[in-house]
Amino acid sequence: MHIAVKIVAATITAALVAVGGAAAWLIHTKQPVRSGTMALQQLTAPVSVDYDERGVPHIRAQNEPDLYRALGYVHAQDRLFQMEMVRRLANGELAEVLGPKLLDTDKLFRTLGIRAKAQDAATKLDPAAPVTVALLAYLDGINQYQAGHPPPLEFNILKIPKRPFTPQDTFAVSGYLAYSFAAAFRTDPPLTYIRDKLGPDYLRAFDLEWHPEGVIDQSAAAAPTPRTSAMALGAQDWKALSQLAQLSQSALDAAGVPVFEGSNAWVISGKRTASGKPLLAGDPHIGYSAPAVWYEAHLTAPGFDLYGHYQALNPLALLGHNAQFGWSLTMFENDDVDLVAEKPNPANPNQVSIGGQWVDLTTRVETIKVKGAAPVQLAVRSSPHGPIITDAFKDNFGSTPVAMWWAFLQTENPILQAFYELNRADTRDKARSAAEKIHSPGLNVLWANTAGDIGWWAAAKLPIRPAGVNPTFILDGSTAEADKAGFYNFNFNPQEENPARGYIVSANNQPKPSSGVPVPGYYCLADRVQRLDSVLRDPDRKWDTAGAQALQLDGRNGYGPRILKDLMPILKSVTTDPYQKAFLEPLDLWDGDYSRDSMAALLFTQLMYELAHAAMADEMGDVQFKNLIRTFALDSALPLLVADAKSPWWDNVKTKQVESRFETVRVAWVNTIKHLESVYGKDLLKWNWGTAHTLTHAHPLGQQQPLDLLFNVGPFKVAGGRETPNNLNINMGPAPWGVKSGPSTRRVIDFAQPDKSVGINPVGQSGVLFDAHYADQAPFFAEGLYQPQYLSAADVKAHTKSTLTLTPGR
Repeated sequence: MHIAVKIVAATITAALVAVGGAAAWLIHTKQPVRSGTMALQQLTAPVSVDYDERGVPHIRAQNEPDLYRALGYVHAQDRLFQMEMVRRLANGELAEVLGPKLLDTDKLFRTLGIRAKAQDAATKLDPAAPVTVALLAYLDGINQYQAGHPPPLEFNILKIPKRPFTPQDTFAVSGYLAYSFAAAFRTDPPLTYIRDKLGPDYLRAFDLEWHPEGVIDQSAAAAPTPRTSAMALGAQDWKALSQLAQLSQSALDAAGVPVFEGSNAWVISGKRTASGKPLLAGDPHIGYSAPAVWYEAHLTAPGFDLYGHYQALNPLALLGHNAQFGWSLTMFENDDVDLVAEKPNPANPNQVSIGGQWVDLTTRVETIKVKGAAPVQLAVRSSPHGPIITDAFKDNFGSTPVAMWWAFLQTENPILQAFYELNRADTRDKARSAAEKIHSPGLNVLWANTAGDIGWWAAAKLPIRPAGVNPTFILDGSTAEADKAGFYNFNFNPQEENPARGYIVSANNQPKPSSGVPVPGYYCLADRVQRLDSVLRDPDRKWDTAGAQALQLDGRNGYGPRILKDLMPILKSVTTDPYQKAFLEPLDLWDGDYSRDSMAALLFTQLMYELAHAAMADEMGDVQFKNLIRTFALDSALPLLVADAKSPWWDNVKTKQVESRFETVRVAWVNTIKHLESVYGKDLLKWNWGTAHTLTHAHPLGQQQPLDLLFNVGPFKVAGGRETPNNLNINMGPAPWGVKSGPSTRRVIDFAQPDKSVGINPVGQSGVLFDAHYADQAPFFAEGLYQPQYLSAADVKAHTKSTLTLTPGR
């Protein structure tokens, strides 16, 4: 535990003692109970819950309904506040407990339609289906815990009333999961602005083409430039869309709920491993928080055994393994959201032009409760393309209605059934069939089994868009470019099974589908997957668990050296001051490794921000520039910009003279040194990556001082960096940098010994303050260490620290 947290905790403890034992007892009653006997209604037989040294429950039941009811109970006692926050975010109900400052967030999520979609899905549940039985039993376990125990401390602080959890909440959270993947909200407005307001000369700095050859082997030519049409948007409309882009991100930041960002995963066939069996490695990249997003649990019942990683309000493991098979996930990053500018009828604002006809908009009314204020009525209009997302903020946004077409709203999306099957997918056919049922969000499923099979399926419903249309830009709803001709069959999706090369790697990169069907998306920088592939492709290497761990912790990529190859000659020619010249040497020798002692990583990261700001902020304006630096598009743009001496971005449009690449690079370099001196002084021992690059796991209440000292976990100095395999990611900006997202777990399973798998939780199993497992894994995670994931009965027994027995209640 961080020393400041220890001090604050000790102070609070002393205060509690001073005011009497009653307050201390109140805190005690909120702690998880991991031993003894508890009665649970509707159990048909006793269930044992063995807790290991990390607080992971190993649950043994006689049937699946009892198993999932017990999971809900133990999950709730560790993570009830997390469950409450994520359901309120997804349903648009945060203002009810957090006040008017979260009203815009609620408006956004109500407008997205997640709540309405979840209500509809809940009414269509088949009560006899095994997945429904599992869901209802799990939710009943949560509700029994909540009803029979004091609320979490956070409930008391925020005055949150207890309310049963429902299937609607589970489906709404799956909608939040899909929304957090959608990069269109922050990417489409700034790129459309560049295209329509600045022009094609500015746009050529951005790599927006589909690469039919993939990004690991770039020997072929790029595809033709996609067809797009300019939108007739006014200045107020651009202001509106830039505000929407900011709100989509700030909504998630304000709620303190983790955002899904990226991921690494690879599977290696037995012919390339030391053990002769497949090896699976995975580390999904998600925003850091306290508690962490994953809850680990090992479930055992007759005919079923799975060590899984679970999310709040979901009874099914999204990551898992057992003695026969296992899988991991990465974010597909396919573009399943189109922003569509509608053409309203001048004579009737509730009509828009579709296919040459005026079509009526539909309207639903949402009531949002606000703490300390009157309820707010929100009228949500929808066109045939989807909800009018700009309606939620009429007072601030422009006159052009912008609709959102979203695959999540347009597909059946039986994602719970998909993961129910994936939790039991011991053959390739079963795994493939399960992946086919994932419609939105897009997920890469990487899978292996002890029989020797490996596979990858890019799971999503891919829309059939008109030829040549680029959905990276805002589309014109009055033309055919926003139309969809349906969805491709699953066999057109990118996928591989048992490839001859003996491995499959996925890192949010643009894939190379064998079908040849382009898949537009907001793919991450190719340098990360290229680094992974360059190591994995060594034909003479025999992989084992230690080797996979080392690759997960690798902090190097080719991005920095790639940019510096073109940039260093310019820096050397424009830098004349001897003091500033001395800082060029670390950059000149840098191999792209973001180690904690690296000065070059510090200099390069600050320089990239200063370069982007000096080149682009004048044309974009503050709001659009802030939106742009939160996108992956800028990562790909900077190498192209640096290599293009004639790019119009180099000129500062706010000055009379025309600046060149040399002058703008000089300004960026001077500002780099100036800023780092202002932060770290001239003591060069402080000029290192570890000092500037730190990880703090923030709790929702930790946004308020001094509660941050109590609830937050960290900071920790960490290696790794943006788009390296150890992708401890930061937002582009000036130093210092707080890590925003990264590996949400690191797992390695060698199927020669699946019971000896290893993993790590970034924080701890528990979300209950003062519990022993609130932050016990955070220091190990920061140092790149792993912990065993016990699977065999013998290992579970040997490492059991306490046992909770759940018995049938009367």
